[in-house]
Amino acid sequence: MELECLDNNGKLRKTLISYDEFNYEEKELSSIEECFEYKNSPSITWINIDGTYDLELIEKIGRHFNLHPLTIEDITPSNQRPKVEDFTDYIFVILKMLYFDEEINKTSCEQLSMVITPNVLITFQEKPGDVFDLIRDKLKNKKGKIRKMPSDYLAYSLIDAIVDNYFVILEKIGDQLDTLEEELITSPSQNTLINVYELKREVLFLLKSVWPLRTVLTNLEKEDSPIINSSTKIFFKDVYDHTFQVIDTIEQFRESLSEMLNIYISSLGNKTNTIMKILTIFATIMMPLNLITGFYGMNFEFMPGLHDQWGFALVVITMIIISAAMLFLFKKKNWI
Repeated sequence: MELECLDNNGKLRKTLISYDEFNYEEKELSSIEECFEYKNSPSITWINIDGTYDLELIEKIGRHFNLHPLTIEDITPSNQRPKVEDFTDYIFVILKMLYFDEEINKTSCEQLSMVITPNVLITFQEKPGDVFDLIRDKLKNKKGKIRKMPSDYLAYSLIDAIVDNYFVILEKIGDQLDTLEEELITSPSQNTLINVYELKREVLFLLKSVWPLRTVLTNLEKEDSPIINSSTKIFFKDVYDHTFQVIDTIEQFRESLSEMLNIYISSLGNKTNTIMKILTIFATIMMPLNLITGFYGMNFEFMPGLHDQWGFALVVITMIIISAAMLFLFKKKNWI
């Protein structure tokens, strides 16, 4: 787990972006102390830490930015639910950042912790790599209005990027769902059932990760704090609407998977019924044939055709005619 949080040099990756409407600065920090001078800077500063297992580093940041001990505890790698907490001097937010692994067709998750102050935003990630490249590009190339907005707007932009990536994951899962549905109709197997159960478990995992985000965004929208400007709250409302769409889509996927399980069970029952039907028809045809052969299996001396030259051929032909007549009757009745 720890190795995933290291960069190529075996160190934690610490980056800083400081900007205002006219100026932009981006650099990778060799030590965390380099960012402390930006605490009271008039520009907006985004400090990002890749790797949240270094408790000593997090405590240094906590002491300098006056973070509560509970905040420091929640930042360290843990299975925290998405939440938002107002500590007066800052707002602390925990989110789930999801990725879709193309190699194994699975969704992975990491915790993103966010500390929002009036002019500094600090994000803590469990490992390198995120969904914020578009935000970095907007900051660097002065696209949109993000360079003119305060730190709470930057926080909104990051949250919006996370939620937008949820839609990308849902699209991938939707493709898997279509493939499974086609397989279920054409050639269902035991492996199909396993895949349906695995995908259902993944959808439930998504729902568990995304559902609490509604409360987080509602609280941010209604937050009575000078850190969250009234002009930004409307944007949090927009992200809330997107989150609701994500949850609605996940619920639809869950219903579809439940229906697919029912279809699989029904198809399995139909397959069993078809086999039983064929066996029943076969047994029914054999009944009169067994009756005939049973007569000629008796040890009586005098029986019709017993000593006749064509007796055996006559019995066989009779059995064939009876079988053909029964098959014709079954076909006419649409039983086969």
